[in-house]
Amino acid sequence: MPSCLNDKKGKPVIELKTLKIDADQENLVTNLAETILPKTATPGAKELGINLFIFKMLDDCTSKEQQEAFMAGLKEFDEAVDKKYGRSFNECTVAERTAFVSDLEKQMKAAKDAAAKNSAPKKDGDKKEDAPKLQAFYGMVKGQTIFGYTTSQYFMTKQIVYELVPGRYNAMFPVKKTAAV
Repeated sequence: MPSCLNDKKGKPVIELKTLKIDADQENLVTNLAETILPKTATPGAKELGINLFIFKMLDDCTSKEQQEAFMAGLKEFDEAVDKKYGRSFNECTVAERTAFVSDLEKQMKAAKDAAAKNSAPKKDGDKKEDAPKLQAFYGMVKGQTIFGYTTSQYFMTKQIVYELVPGRYNAMFPVKKTAAV
């Protein structure tokens, strides 16, 4: 039922206190999270509701400046995809989304390597002030996607069986005898 309510010009499914997003922006983050963590033999980000986790964490646990950086980066991300493909991220194919995210990862790695060498990245079409916003947005979404997945009920019960500390007691554990000195 919530997917029926989420039309292109309507309100987003999730209601937030401070972060103001529309349905297109919500879908963009949902599709980006699904691109980062696609469905394979294991559930993807969309199936686990990671998109809702991302928005809730950003709304409740980040400062006003971080939220503004997120929204500015979201806008830059959308514009960069539109510039490259002539349509929004939501309208791109899975292959195009994956290619765009892979290119962004390469740019971020190159920028990180360049910063480590104390030199500015020199790429055609990169605006010095826009690239950090875009990269900050992508970094936030990727970090929250991974955090949301690794703390999800599915991951903690199906992938890694979590045991409370101190763990189970195994009285029959074999011990090697050591030679007396």
